[in-house]
Amino acid sequence: MFTGIVEGLGVVKKIEKEGENIHFTIESPFTDELKIDQSVAHNGCCLTVVGIDGSEYVVTAILETLEKTNLGQWTEGTKVNLERCMVMNGRLDGHIVQGHVDTTATCTGIENQDGSYKFTFHYESSDVTVEKGSVTVNGTSLTVVDSKDKAFSVCIIPFTYEHTNFHQLSVGDKINLEFDIIGKYVAKLFKA
Repeated sequence: MFTGIVEGLGVVKKIEKEGENIHFTIESPFTDELKIDQSVAHNGCCLTVVGIDGSEYVVTAILETLEKTNLGQWTEGTKVNLERCMVMNGRLDGHIVQGHVDTTATCTGIENQDGSYKFTFHYESSDVTVEKGSVTVNGTSLTVVDSKDKAFSVCIIPFTYEHTNFHQLSVGDKINLEFDIIGKYVAKLFKA
């Protein structure tokens, strides 16, 4: 379980393919606090630490993960939003995030709004967003500003822009998207 509050940026240092799996070696600011078998969200995708060496650790993505996320597009040098799992006796600063990417979305617009940034995304799934509701974009907990059919926008402050990988996003880039878990349950109840 995560909160969507990004703790730091990691850098992909090495990519190794083994069958259909890919092993990613990540350099992070908190590797020394990790342990084998720990869950870490990478652009919102929960992966298990399988190796640690100095300031770097290794995670493995299976084919299912690669097909449903943007991890397969990573290259050496890619910056990745990182969050360790939530501490149950701490504050929930973002929203309830599972680390299970629902789909990917494409960035269709970026506006510098003289003090904040507005990002617009389009996706193909049947999931929905609601204005002022929560959504997780590349592991970052955000509030939906504009909600449309298969599209939405979020606005972020300069701190978020600089301390996550939003500063690297361009129109046309694919992002990982996790819809609000409560909203998913409500939508399922209404379909029933």
